[in-house]
Amino acid sequence: MDHSSQPDGHCRVVRSAVMYEGKQHLQFFAGIAAETVGARNICMHLQTIPPAGSGQAHKHDHHETAIYVIKGAVGAWYGQDLQHYLEARQGEFIYIPASTPHMPVNLSDSEPAEVVLARTDPREQESTVLLPGLEHQRLVQTPPARAD
Repeated sequence: MDHSSQPDGHCRVVRSAVMYEGKQHLQFFAGIAAETVGARNICMHLQTIPPAGSGQAHKHDHHETAIYVIKGAVGAWYGQDLQHYLEARQGEFIYIPASTPHMPVNLSDSEPAEVVLARTDPREQESTVLLPGLEHQRLVQTPPARAD
């Protein structure tokens, strides 16, 4: 359902019952997007990363991303060559600037990680650009220890 061409001024509730697989082969629960409510400047979804799982290296051309970790711990390689690394745990936020290459990983071998994603792209998957040439170098490298 696309309401973007005729906004009606009504607020909506979206029940995240519809799950889909995104371009980077991770599972999403459909939330707020152009496709669900006619959003024009934002999308927000739930994402699950399986135990020891990883998304593919990618970027979102011209769109910022904000992530809130609901459950578990997530690492992310980021930068033009995925040369930087950060970790966020339950209750923490991650900010990814527009067009920044990144690759998320679940830090647990036994539990899924769950996050809320918000992006300035209302058609969530359209700006996702896969970067397969970057991910092989990071999947074999051990992340640096987190300094708390």
